[in-house]
Amino acid sequence: MTAVIELADVSVVKGGNRLLSSVSWRVDDGERWVVIGPNGAGKTTLLQVLSTHLHPTEGVVGILGEVVGTVDVFELRPRIGLTSAALADRIPRTERVGDVVVSASYAVIGRWRESYDEQDHQRAQQLLQELGVSRLSDRTFGTLSEGERKRVQIARALMTDPELLLLDEPAAGLDLGGREDLVSTLSVLAYDETSPATVLVSHHVEEIPQASPMC
Repeated sequence: MTAVIELADVSVVKGGNRLLSSVSWRVDDGERWVVIGPNGAGKTTLLQVLSTHLHPTEGVVGILGEVVGTVDVFELRPRIGLTSAALADRIPRTERVGDVVVSASYAVIGRWRESYDEQDHQRAQQLLQELGVSRLSDRTFGTLSEGERKRVQIARALMTDPELLLLDEPAAGLDLGGREDLVSTLSVLAYDETSPATVLVSHHVEEIPQASPMC
């Protein structure tokens, strides 16, 4: 099988604190993984490394056949779908939902002067529809509920038909009903054979898609 992620003795040290220590790990194309652990275990740091937003202090990071540090990460990032609280915080609250999703085509946050064709907009609308939030396309991101924002972020993460999908605590902050709805959506994604290799990070077992083929 083709490796989507290959980590070799990866460590991250910040301010004298070792956030990750000698992590070696391989994820193959089509696999579904869950990384679970308490706060402070290094889960978010790991996803920052996998999404190329953080370079390791030690070790080698291979993502989608490329070695991080020897490739332009701005060319690599559109091949990676990412949802995280840190990413959501960077989305302008005045940004139109349709633009939040379509701007993933350039791996940018906030529309500027990029040019999108009709196919891009149709793709964004299709994803919003599949996630049950197409009615929100013309709303601004700041007016959405937390659950609606989570679904919009997943639509954005899937916009470029990524080869790797990274979900950092996607159900965090949701009430019980919202969490159950989102977990149901994630279960559908996990069972879809066309979905990319997926890594879901959580510290709650109940947020793992039920009866999914995740490792």
